[in-house]
Amino acid sequence: MSYLKSQLALIGGLQGPELILILVVILIFFGAKKLPELAKGLGQGIKEFKKATKDVQQDLHQAMEEDAATSMPPRKVSDSQPSATDLASHPESEASPAPAKSNQAEG
Repeated sequence: MSYLKSQLALIGGLQGPELILILVVILIFFGAKKLPELAKGLGQGIKEFKKATKDVQQDLHQAMEEDAATSMPPRKVSDSQPSATDLASHPESEASPAPAKSNQAEG
C-alpha cells in the first residue's frame, strides 16, 4: 500500500518544469513527424474506450429495465368492473346485472 502511495505522490508532484522535460524527451525520442500520429492514435483510443463504456452502460441500463418489467407483479383488476378480456372470454357473464328475485308470495 505504501508503494502505491509513493507512486501516486510521484505523479502528483509533476509540475511545469518536469512536464516540459518529459515532453522534450518524447520529442527527441520519437521525432517531430511521429508526434501527430501518436496523438491521433491516443485520441482514437480514448474515443473508442469512451464509446465502449457508454455501450456497456446502455446495455446494463436496458437489462435492468427488462428485469424490472418482468419481475413486476401483475396488476390486480377490481372485482366491481370486469375487463374487456373477461367479457370476451365469458360471453354468458355480461356487464348487465343479474335479474332481481321477486319478493312477492306466489299464490
